[in-house]
Amino acid sequence: MTYSIIGTGSVGTTLAGFFAQNGIDVLIANTRGVEGAAKSAAEIGGTVTAASIDQALDADIIILAVQFLDFKKVGALRADWTGKIVVDVTNAAFLPVEVQERELQGRLSSEVNANHVPGAKLVKAFNQLPMQGLAAPVPDGGRRVIFVASDHADASTTIAAMASDLGFAPIELGKIAEGGKLIQARNELVFQNLIKFAS
Repeated sequence: MTYSIIGTGSVGTTLAGFFAQNGIDVLIANTRGVEGAAKSAAEIGGTVTAASIDQALDADIIILAVQFLDFKKVGALRADWTGKIVVDVTNAAFLPVEVQERELQGRLSSEVNANHVPGAKLVKAFNQLPMQGLAAPVPDGGRRVIFVASDHADASTTIAAMASDLGFAPIELGKIAEGGKLIQARNELVFQNLIKFAS
């Protein structure tokens, strides 16, 4: 599997840091070209490489670490996302109510985003905590729990395995409209900072 992260804000760079810490190659990109991502890649170091947006879109697993309203702009860069697993880390619940009503029309944000990447298998993950919480130290022997949801069981399992490789303890929640709803902002599992210890 090849991995890329699109977005060099706090979410993208924090997630890239986990790849670097665990020696896993990942491309990092933004819409400003290779030069736009080069500074972030250099600061993180290790196995993180700056890439163009086109190179990032060629990866098998693409983490879209962008704002909810920018997700559709990245989605529009490809007419067909077949064969890709796209990780959605966005939350729309903190947008103004009128924007939510216009963009969501009663749907979950991940359901909307799935329509922007036609053919892809979308997975919701890495969004239940602010990035400073996600990156906070954990006690020795512990792993921070990450919730994973997707309408595609194979993609959910793949991203859960990736999360484990990055040092987390993944819990798969099932489909987006069911377990995935719990990790939409303001719902039950958001801000749940859980640590799993080996038995």
